[in-house]
Amino acid sequence: MFRRLRAFYLNKRYGQPIVIVSGLPRSGTSMMMKMLEAGGVPPMTDGERTADVDNPKGYFEYERVKDLEAEQDKSYVRQGRGMALKVISFLIPHLPSDNQYRVLFMRRDLDEVLASQNKMIERRGAQDSTEAEALKEAYRNDIIKARLFCRKMPNFELHEVNYRQAVSDPEAAAKLVNDFLGGSLDVRKMAEVVDPDLYRNRG
Repeated sequence: MFRRLRAFYLNKRYGQPIVIVSGLPRSGTSMMMKMLEAGGVPPMTDGERTADVDNPKGYFEYERVKDLEAEQDKSYVRQGRGMALKVISFLIPHLPSDNQYRVLFMRRDLDEVLASQNKMIERRGAQDSTEAEALKEAYRNDIIKARLFCRKMPNFELHEVNYRQAVSDPEAAAKLVNDFLGGSLDVRKMAEVVDPDLYRNRG
């Protein structure tokens, strides 16, 4: 009863919620965007970043979001009401306060995240001089900050998704996401788009 009343109040004040798919880079955010699209939540994306060997099923990104920290006019984010928007974890606190957000936060083993990032960097011929332990510590702090922020803000709700579990049992993960988002998604279609062959850096 309380949840329904809260949802009614938030919808009245902020409009339809924006589904934010967040997490660290290479934590499964693109997979979740694909699941949501299959389930019936349209992605807010500009299509600028196309699929490649690292994300053969697409990135589902909206480039302007990357400037959230510095940009003053963030009114464009309202266009994502009723849609799914991919936002990297450290930018969560910079989302404008005039919307309500349902945050799906992807959690993945940090060693797997770093291994996946390193392979992407190598394929692009770049180098990252940051030491692994320092990077992991920075990522841990980033995750803590994002989680605390979501839990203290009245217009944010948070659901964490374990990447490994979602790949091994996509239907169970899809059911939980569907419950979190109100129960109107197509769970079967969400589960069908998960490709375990893309889980290429296992801890």
